[in-house]
Formats: sequence, C-alpha cells, structure tokens
Amino acid sequence: TRLLPEWAPNRSRPQRNAYHRFTVDRHLLEAAAEAARLADRVERPDLLVLGALFHDIGKGYPGDHRIVGVELVHRLAVRMGYDHADVETLEAMVRHHLLLPDVASRRDLEDEGTIRFVADEIGSVGTLELLAALTEADSIATSPSAWSPWKAELVRELAERTTRYLTGGWPGDVAPAFPQPEHLALLEAAEELVRLVDHRLLVITPDRPGTFSCISGALALHGVEILGANLHTEGSWALQELRLGGGIGLEEHPDRVTDDVRLALRRRLAITARLLRRASTYRYQRITTAQPAEPQVTVDNETSSTATVLEVRGPDSIGFLFRITRAFIELDLNIVRAKVQTLGDDVIDSFYVRGPDGKKVLDAEYLAEIEMAVLAAIGSDA
Repeated sequence: TRLLPEWAPNRSRPQRNAYHRFTVDRHLLEAAAEAARLADRVERPDLLVLGALFHDIGKGYPGDHRIVGVELVHRLAVRMGYDHADVETLEAMVRHHLLLPDVASRRDLEDEGTIRFVADEIGSVGTLELLAALTEADSIATSPSAWSPWKAELVRELAERTTRYLTGGWPGDVAPAFPQPEHLALLEAAEELVRLVDHRLLVITPDRPGTFSCISGALALHGVEILGANLHTEGSWALQELRLGGGIGLEEHPDRVTDDVRLALRRRLAITARLLRRASTYRYQRITTAQPAEPQVTVDNETSSTATVLEVRGPDSIGFLFRITRAFIELDLNIVRAKVQTLGDDVIDSFYVRGPDGKKVLDAEYLAEIEMAVLAAIGSDA
C-alpha cells in the first residue's frame, strides 16, 4: 500500500453478496490475472490489466463504487505517467465495467435503441474491446457461475452489434432477428408444438391471454430456470422461444416438464395450487445473510421505440416469474420479450411490454397500476 495507498481500504474487505467468492482485493487480483490471459484480444493489454486491477477499487469507499473508482483511477493513472487519452480510457473502463453484462442480460439486443445507447456511452471500438474482455475477466473472477455460456453469448452478441453500429453499419445485420424463417414455417402449419432441444423450449399454440404465464408456471413446478424469452404472434397463433437454465427436473425428467407445459397451455394444470404446495414443501433458503433486494419496478420508455421496458427486482422465490406475468394478464399487458437474471438470492427480470392497443404504455395512471400489481405479486406466495 506504500505504492498504492488507494488500495488500503479494500484489503481483506468482504463482499456481502452470494455471487462474489473472494474479498475485494483478492477479486481484483484474480480479475487482473484473468485479464492477462485475454491480452491477445485487445490492442492495449496494459490498459486491460490495469482496468481489471482497478475496476472495483472504489468499493472500499463510501458512495457508488463506479463513481468513486473513476476518481481513484484518474489519480493512479496520472501518477503512473499515462497520457490524457489513456487516462480517459481507464476512467471509461471503471465507469462502465458493468454496462455490457447489465445491458446484455436485461435488454433486447435486437432493438436499435439498446445498441445506440451502449455505443453512445462507450464511444469507440477500442474501448468496447477492452470492456468486453474486462467483462469476461471480471465475471470469471467473481464466481464459476458468473460467466456461463449463455452470458458469454449475450455479451458477444451485444459487442458485435455495437461494433457494427460504431463502424457505420446496422446492428441487425449481425444475426437474424426473431422469428427466423423456420419459426414462421412452423407457424404456418398451425399445429400445436412443444419442443425441447438443448435447453431451448419452442412452443407454438393458439394465441390466448396468459400463455407465457402458463409456461413459466409449469417450468417453476419443476425448478427450471428461464433465462430469456422471445414471443411472437401471427394471426391466431402464438410462437414462444425460451432459453432455459439448469433445473433438476429438466436434467432428470425432461418429458415430464414438456408434458406439464402442454397441460398448462390447455388450462388443465392447477399451477397456483401446485406452486403453493411446492413452496410450503421446499421453503426457499437464502444463500447469505445479506439483506434481500427491496422489491422495485422501474419503467423505461426511452430505450425501446416499440415497447415499454419494465425492470422488476426482488428476492428470489418459487414462482416469482409466474406471479409477475399473471399480474400482467390482469392489466392486459402483452409481453414481447423477457430476460431473467438471478444474482445470488435476488432476481432482476426485464419485460418488453405493450398495452392492449399494441403500443408503448405512456399513461401515468396505467403505469402506476402496473407497478402496484407487480409489487403485490412479488410479495405474494400465490
């Protein structure tokens, strides 16, 4: 600490959440080591390693660790002799080190507004490359589960689309949008389908309110985690593609899972009653003694030009997603896309929704009712 006095408040400092396995100082050292392994991906490996070493240095101080960290890394970089441009790059790495993982896991990557926002925040391809590598190093140093193939795929897609945008292209050129031609061909056949392949669940069913809620409830009965979902309606038919995480039911009895999804879609499964029974049998045990996340609903009508984004936070519990989506049915909301993220004991779900007129929800009173309904759903057991 004689060379880096700013480091002292982070020594042996615990991180009071379930997803960080190391103290702050150990995490920073692990992240720097992981960053060194990724040095060949960037033009400035020195900035990558330094950015990794200092990205969380603000955690030992009061206030937002990113804001405090920017001030600290400025002081450190100037003292180390870096020029103005490099100092600004290091500041950007600390300021935005959570940007890519947060946006990738909570926002629609096919929406131009999302890509434009990220591009405007980052500003250059060089900084984007550094942040993409830092995201991987930071995640691996956090815990084994923090850098899953799903998260890596999302961050890569976001980085590709943002690079395309920064270099004058359209981000939608990177990958085909949902629904793909094969999906539309299945829809044209107008036949019910529930197909599970490689943790992807494809459902085609007659369109009616509550379809996604029924699917999420059936999956919750088997402890299957939903990571993301795309939803599309064509005529009187609904197409839904869900990316699934782990779950004992999915691994051991996949046929039972799909059978219950079919029953739920036909309204032949008492989902609420079964979830109550499951919740009473398997009471959720929190991983840490840290305070659970305060239930919160954030409305974003800026990011997307076609839908309202509702970000819902709360403590994890059995049937969490089912209860929220059931509240949406009551208020006649249509889900276009959903992304689900579990951080230790807490959940952050993002929904792209439209009102009954097929447009964004702009009415303040309607939005207030939505918030009330969702908060009540979070606090409910049924």
